[in-house]
Amino acid sequence: MALVVFVGSLIGVMAIGMPIAFALLVSGVALMFYLDIFDTHIIAQNLIDGADNFSMLAIPFFILAGELMNAGGISNRIIHFAMSLVGHIRGGLGYVAIIASVLFAGLSGSAVADTAALGAILIPMMVKAGHDRNRSTGLIAAGGIIAPIIPPSIPMIIFGVTSGVSITKLFMAGIIPGLIIGLCLVVCWWFMVRKDEVEVFPRKSVKEILSATRQAIWALLLPAFIVGGLRGGVFTPTEAAVVAAFYALIVGMFIYRELKMQDLFKVLVASAKATSMVMFLVAAAMVSAWLITVANIPSIVTDMLGPFVENKLLLLLVINALVLLVGTAMDLTPTILILTPVLMPIIEKAGIDPAYFGVLFVLNNCIGLLTPPVGTVLNVACGVGKIGMEDIMKGVWPFLLAETLVLILLILFPSIVTVPLQWFTGM
Repeated sequence: MALVVFVGSLIGVMAIGMPIAFALLVSGVALMFYLDIFDTHIIAQNLIDGADNFSMLAIPFFILAGELMNAGGISNRIIHFAMSLVGHIRGGLGYVAIIASVLFAGLSGSAVADTAALGAILIPMMVKAGHDRNRSTGLIAAGGIIAPIIPPSIPMIIFGVTSGVSITKLFMAGIIPGLIIGLCLVVCWWFMVRKDEVEVFPRKSVKEILSATRQAIWALLLPAFIVGGLRGGVFTPTEAAVVAAFYALIVGMFIYRELKMQDLFKVLVASAKATSMVMFLVAAAMVSAWLITVANIPSIVTDMLGPFVENKLLLLLVINALVLLVGTAMDLTPTILILTPVLMPIIEKAGIDPAYFGVLFVLNNCIGLLTPPVGTVLNVACGVGKIGMEDIMKGVWPFLLAETLVLILLILFPSIVTVPLQWFTGM
């Protein structure tokens, strides 16, 4: 009955348009009344505890780093670098978008930010070159969800804090799956544009490629610096976020010299707004998470999924089907915050590597960003691409199918994640 009260109240208030953070608080209060333990002090204390977490400091600093990179001219240099490598190939702008998505993923960790930044620059260029607007916008959206997979990843940080799994391990576990998604998008794009009559750009000379590389080198070094520092134990994920923000500030102001002192206020305000939304959502989810534990809902779900515990593959297929369904109606962050404390006990009982599960879970939720009606990334892509939801669905579905196949591949062959993870972490 506790599960019915929680889910029913959550869906009910969301159905009338209440923001998800407040919906989580309302569902928590509903559980408190059902358990007859209503106390405002419990709500206040859990709200504070939800935000008062050292690991969560990585979120505002990575958000700040992303804003500094966009304002500091790093975005344009990454795109110019990718253009110098593959711009001369048929459909080259699509390959530029995919390469840039992978490189951006190693800088910001935000699917929405990457989609907006790349879409604003590349979609007009792709349409001008003769590419279909719907398909171009769909590719940008599909490439955007690589950001939460490749480190640094804000959703990975949230999952790690909520589940107690090492954030460093989660970061390392996401590298190969993120690259595989990029490769699948390349194959998918090649198949779709191989016969299209589109503008083909001149091949860049070696001198021009070296010049573009030199311009982008400071941006290209940051992901390697972060991953190398985490793998070598030089700094924690939170410290890595501070390093990334400081690095972006120095590069934007003193090396590229595109970030001006008067721009800093706008950057800080934009970062503060984005951070406040995420942190309030995390704090509100902590109230629900505490009450979910008190109401013993994880045990209820464990009992429901008990018949699948002996078969890890079947259990993962059932859980991922459930998450995929939830992801069509709920955004990435609240899904992670709500389902993680519910699902982790059954994952631990089944003996599944929690870091491996974290990658599957985050990837599954990222696919939800490309599905209507919620589809945050879809909505952002529609805005920058200047098309409607129906149009973008026509363009994104082949890429959405390819990314779903990658998820299935990772479920069927866990070693794709676990073997590189053992190498990256030395364990």
